[in-house]
Amino acid sequence: MSSLSGTSVKEAVARGIRRRYRNERVFRALGLAALLIGLGFLAFFFYTLVGNGYTALRQTRIHLDIVLDAAVIDPSATRDPAVLATADYQRLARDALNAMFPAVTSRADLRALFGLLSPGAGIELQQLVTADPSVIGSTRALWLLADDDVDVLVKGHTPRDVPASERRLDDRELAWLTELEQQGRVALQFNRYFFLNGDSRDPELAGIWGATVGSFFTLLVTLALSFPLAVATAIYLEEFAPRNRWTDVVEVNINNLAAVPSIVFGLLGLALFINTFGLPRSAPVVGGLVLSLMTLPVIIIASRAALTAVPPSIREAALGLGASKMQVVLHHVLPLAMPGMLTGTIIGMARALGESAPLLMIGMVAFIVDVPTSPLSPATALPVQVYLWADSPERAFVERTSAAIVVLLLFLLVMNAAAILLRKRFERRY
Repeated sequence: MSSLSGTSVKEAVARGIRRRYRNERVFRALGLAALLIGLGFLAFFFYTLVGNGYTALRQTRIHLDIVLDAAVIDPSATRDPAVLATADYQRLARDALNAMFPAVTSRADLRALFGLLSPGAGIELQQLVTADPSVIGSTRALWLLADDDVDVLVKGHTPRDVPASERRLDDRELAWLTELEQQGRVALQFNRYFFLNGDSRDPELAGIWGATVGSFFTLLVTLALSFPLAVATAIYLEEFAPRNRWTDVVEVNINNLAAVPSIVFGLLGLALFINTFGLPRSAPVVGGLVLSLMTLPVIIIASRAALTAVPPSIREAALGLGASKMQVVLHHVLPLAMPGMLTGTIIGMARALGESAPLLMIGMVAFIVDVPTSPLSPATALPVQVYLWADSPERAFVERTSAAIVVLLLFLLVMNAAAILLRKRFERRY
């Protein structure tokens, strides 16, 4: 009887072990499947972004023989920079294009022919002449910017073998473009304007440099305000503040502020900094003030966690050797907690870099062409620039939107990598 009961117990234990192992295998398989699904979505996301955005790195140009006619550029031959800057350079580009198609004479056909060129072609000629006036009177073979409709057609974003009603270029323009391609006068070249220019209504002239500088000034103001205030607040709450009802209220409110939607901070900045204090609208200094309010709770929480992680024995040893409370904090606790503080700060700044809702509320959604020169200059930011381009109807802005998102993600990746490197660099063993 005892042997039967012992056998049944062993079988029950074996069944239980097999069931646990089976459940463990199922759990591990589900975890692996969840990981693979997440990685698949992430890979699809990056594939879509890169697939749509890499073409923005190249821009269509047309090779023309430009006659830099002195009668058009500088009729009085004064070489006055003001006169050179205001000449009709677009006319020179159009004359060169018309010389290649002398049969085009009607006003409507000429307008369509000249539409193959971007308005930026005249700007490029202006920059060439103002930089070196000695070229006036000569003939130069130059690659000039094509219109964005030509660009999307050459890149294959819009088909050619569809009715003219479904294309941005009609049959005449398509025939002229095909002839230029057969002559080897159409090519895709590196799009330097995407990295050097500010925003523009013309997609072929639009770039991210203005938004990048605006984001830099905004984050500079945010860092200068939020980091010292957050670290000082964390040190006081963790090391010096008495434990009573008021400090509990402060801690609860800090935790609550970290969960407040970012657009609420934008409304606060609009009401306080712009309407009350009269600070300039659409300026990085206002954006930095708003983002610092949003980032402060995050950095305070991370800094307090870093201070809490320092072992009490460090404080006790320093106090036992006669150090004051301030010396303990500044000379011993703070250096050990600094890696965690820096990590939390950079993560908070990375979150601020990707925010657009509070910046929209304070007017940084404005159309800004010039690159900002100071935190008080009108500017926009990278996430807002993405929003503006995504809302544009032109097909050429689609690739620029994806490329700008890739640049923004690269900035975030660099900031997160910097957080890891700083943590490892300043980390101390104890």
